[in-house]
Amino acid sequence: MAQIILFAPLIGALIAGFGWRLIGETAAQWVTTGLLFLSCALSWLVFLTLDASVTQQIHILDFIRSGTLDTAWAIRLDRLTAIMLIVVTSVSALVHLYSFGYMAHDHAWKEDEHYKARFFAYLSFFTFAMLALVTADNLVQMFFGWEGVGVASYLLIGFYYKKPSANAAAIKAFVVNRVGDFGFILGIAALFFLVDSIRLDDVFAAAPQLAETQLTFLWRDWNAANLVAVLLFVGAMGKSAQLFLHTWLPDAMEGPTPVSALIHAATMVTAGVFLVCRMSPLFEYAPEAKTFIVYIGATTAFFAATVGLVQNDIKRVIAYSTCSQLGYMFVAAGVGVYSVAMFHLLTHAFFKAMLFLGAGSVIHGMHHEQDMRNYGGLRKKFPVTFWAMLIGTLAITGVGLPLTTIGFAGFLSKDAVIESAFAGTNGGYGFWMLVIAALFTSFYSWRLMFLTFWGEPRGDKHTHEHAHESPNVMLVPLGVLAIGAIFSGMVWYNSFFGHTDSIGKFFGVPYAEAGAHGEEAAQDEEAAHGDEAAAGGEHHYVLTGAPGEGAIHMAADNHVLDDAHAVPTWVKISPFIAMVLGLLTAYWFYIVNPAMPRRLAETQRPLYLFLLNKWYFDEIYDVVFVQPARKLGGLLWRRGDGNVIDGTINGVSMGVIPFFTRLAGRAQSGYIFTYAFWMVIGIAVLVTWMSLSGGAQ
Repeated sequence: MAQIILFAPLIGALIAGFGWRLIGETAAQWVTTGLLFLSCALSWLVFLTLDASVTQQIHILDFIRSGTLDTAWAIRLDRLTAIMLIVVTSVSALVHLYSFGYMAHDHAWKEDEHYKARFFAYLSFFTFAMLALVTADNLVQMFFGWEGVGVASYLLIGFYYKKPSANAAAIKAFVVNRVGDFGFILGIAALFFLVDSIRLDDVFAAAPQLAETQLTFLWRDWNAANLVAVLLFVGAMGKSAQLFLHTWLPDAMEGPTPVSALIHAATMVTAGVFLVCRMSPLFEYAPEAKTFIVYIGATTAFFAATVGLVQNDIKRVIAYSTCSQLGYMFVAAGVGVYSVAMFHLLTHAFFKAMLFLGAGSVIHGMHHEQDMRNYGGLRKKFPVTFWAMLIGTLAITGVGLPLTTIGFAGFLSKDAVIESAFAGTNGGYGFWMLVIAALFTSFYSWRLMFLTFWGEPRGDKHTHEHAHESPNVMLVPLGVLAIGAIFSGMVWYNSFFGHTDSIGKFFGVPYAEAGAHGEEAAQDEEAAHGDEAAAGGEHHYVLTGAPGEGAIHMAADNHVLDDAHAVPTWVKISPFIAMVLGLLTAYWFYIVNPAMPRRLAETQRPLYLFLLNKWYFDEIYDVVFVQPARKLGGLLWRRGDGNVIDGTINGVSMGVIPFFTRLAGRAQSGYIFTYAFWMVIGIAVLVTWMSLSGGAQ
């Protein structure tokens, strides 16, 4: 079953990519979509029936073998894998179905141009690469999927290759990710050097020893566990668009909107979060690396939220929202509550995919107009899309009943992250950045809704008159995702953020009652829950698993999960208050007093331009990296390639060789005595050499 889940998208990609001329474009679309729904159905079956206490390793084939290096391709099937399987295949299957309508008459292609089969092949290949990544049982296999995702993103972001901006965005994404990937591959190499293996089980087992090992790198000694964890996180920063390596993500909007949904909700950007959670046995022994993750994640959440406040392109607003939400996930992982990081990853997949596909529905119906300043009053034109995006907005902003487990998906997962951040940082930097980001998230999310669906129509009158709701093939995926955006948080709250015994049972991690010792402390899950219910009391449990036992690992001294449940009440309601403040401010700015935003932008011009230009990261990178690289390339081209290489070749071919040719030509006089003379000279030289060499022997 696991093999079918993994390879069905690849088969679909091959059929659509190479066989569409035989079966036709429409058939290619149905084949890829049908195989994705097959993978999706089997993924849910695996997720719902999985025995989390057993980690399955399914051998596929032998790969690279050299000395002690063995990179056999195997599927690692545990709870972490199962979560990613349903996220990836569910969103991808719905994106495939949605693309039937969205790509039916793409404005970038002529009527006689064939692009649909290629697009669906790329989508399926993207899905296969991500599945190869999340099912990896060793780091080389994971890197294979990691790079496959990068290649697929390059192809899809630059799908409109006739547009220079799309090509530039694809190259930018590819180059920026190579920076992060360099850190990832250094981390893999360091682990092989230290552990003599890249199999996950071997790395996990060696984690305690790595924490006591010193490693020389860049002319100084480092703690091996911290160094390797930071290197791996650098790879995660690139894929998951964290601060400093985030600049590719907004430009990725150049690809078709279904691509944006797939990248932001299920595939590429979630890979970094998955990597940190998968390597939790190592990160638990790297406290400095975890602190670094918290600071980067919290700063990214704040930075992206500030930029999202003033963006006007509907897709870019949602893109910066993704960047911000990924920061939340990394903060949760950085404080050591990996289950909460995965919880927010799961819920985020539903509402973020729905927001992107909803935005695509609006763009499709508005004849590819993406500037929200040219929207307004679209509720009646897009009734189904409006309700879908409203549900997505309620989910991402965190609407629910405070101090309960009743609410939209983001209400439960985001609050869990913020409570964990308070517990893990003692109410420090990470916590406050996330609360402020929650306020900004509410503001820009409701700003998007008010500018798009409320108010008077703006922009081109003809476009508004001919605006129309999307076809059912695009609306059905929105409906399915809406179910996840409403219920996923409530359904899986206890599994991801319940008491320790619930977390242990769900992720297959051994646990015991606090204070118990030895083998007798091993849990009997059913009995434990039954005793608790019978007594009406509450037992306190701790995770007792060694590194690698279960899908995640939390060290014995990691009490953040328990502390998160005991945070003060004001901490628990702070995200809700932030959400309300953001909603009221957006309502005042865009419904009650629509002139206010313009006046504020004019009076605070420097700040407005600072945010509108994304903190000038692109401009700084252009000055520091791009322009010097171009000048160096120009110098090497003109002086190195032109003067040295071409000059040498031209000099030899046009100067040296003709000179010796003319010199040799003079020896060809045509007189017999001249040739006889050179023959005698040659014989004399030969005899002399033989005499001298013979004498030496």
